[in-house]
Amino acid sequence: MTDMKKPPKSAEIAFEEFLKELPSDHVEMAYEFKAFSRGRKIKTPAHLLQVVMLYCGLDQALRTCAGSFSLLDERITDTSIHKRLRACGPWLKALLQAMLPSAGTALKSGRLLVVDATSLQGPGSGGTDYRVHLALDLVGLTLHEVQASGAEGAESLARYAWQAGDIALADRGYSQPRAILELNERQVRVVVRLVPTAMPMHLRQEGDGPFDPASERLNMAEYLTGESGDTVTVPVWLRGGASSGRGWVHAARLPPEMAEEARRRCRQAAKRKGWTPSRDALYLAGWVMVFTTIPPDELDGPTVLALYRCRWQVELVFKRLKSLLGLDELRTRRKSVLGEVWMRGKLLYALVIERLLHRQMGRDWSRMDRPREATPWRFLKLVRGQVDAWILDARRWREENWPLCFEVVKERPRRRALQTLPIRVARFMDSQANPLRA
Repeated sequence: MTDMKKPPKSAEIAFEEFLKELPSDHVEMAYEFKAFSRGRKIKTPAHLLQVVMLYCGLDQALRTCAGSFSLLDERITDTSIHKRLRACGPWLKALLQAMLPSAGTALKSGRLLVVDATSLQGPGSGGTDYRVHLALDLVGLTLHEVQASGAEGAESLARYAWQAGDIALADRGYSQPRAILELNERQVRVVVRLVPTAMPMHLRQEGDGPFDPASERLNMAEYLTGESGDTVTVPVWLRGGASSGRGWVHAARLPPEMAEEARRRCRQAAKRKGWTPSRDALYLAGWVMVFTTIPPDELDGPTVLALYRCRWQVELVFKRLKSLLGLDELRTRRKSVLGEVWMRGKLLYALVIERLLHRQMGRDWSRMDRPREATPWRFLKLVRGQVDAWILDARRWREENWPLCFEVVKERPRRRALQTLPIRVARFMDSQANPLRA
């Protein structure tokens, strides 16, 4: 950084416990990304980040946030809070990237990463307003990479930072032939739920020569109809544009009751979208099919299918983020600057909680490569309470500042006045409380 003002010393506040979980240069980054330029009522980057966490972590409304800060320091309005928050997006994005393992140096061994995304909706929304994209380290059950995007930010394997030796585990939305083949060239293996219509495949015999573009595309339903086993492995060529590569499809037949339930859901989904499922689609609904670029001599079909079932852990992470940490409480509409700030602030809040959880409880109890002793659910709730106490810092509230808090939190002038008792009722109640006045 050049021509940067020297940052002032951080004020001594309990929130410093939160700051210890951040990169050591978070203050300098506040100046670099122009989130903080000079102190006025918010005097330091630490104060600004506390305001961010009041709004994003504790989900306080702008006016409530102004009231909380007024109790800690001096009077500030919700308009001033709004202006300062709008400038914090790039800073929060940089803090997130610096805190995640994906920003570190290359590792000696590969990683097993589950990728997925979830949609967020603002008030009154009829669809997706934002998306949060996440890569989960499946061995340690820790966040490896997180990104926030608008509704246009599609789910894609290409958006993550991969290195040779990694294994990517993904749901059917990531059945993307070109991305899978590109990762294969970089020695990144993929395990993905198969959507046959999205994945052009050709039957391959083990030991075959190069791919023949003139060969017939594989009809997976027709192929599986001729198989009698409950688990089938099919060597295939995957084609993506002008590229092609070797892969394997592992298919497991569902029990009759589960197969019929899957076909019922297939019909319902098709009816909602206004089309009729084909005979092949109904037949394939009775199978679980996974495509992988990992050779069977390294991981056989039953093992790959069992590994795919572990993908459920990323769904549990999203559930905890939404139900425990409030990721589904978005209060802004689509393409809002404040909405992007809120998402990144919420993810930063989640990362700090995860770091504190592992520091307090260790990491071995939740690892997936050994017998597990507990799930993070209840521990996360306990640790969140500790982090919330750092952010709110109620022990430092100034009693003399309550009138300032009242001034910034009270209702704005509006057409309908706040409801009060009829005057005669108020006088009557007063006379009951004070008989001598009657």
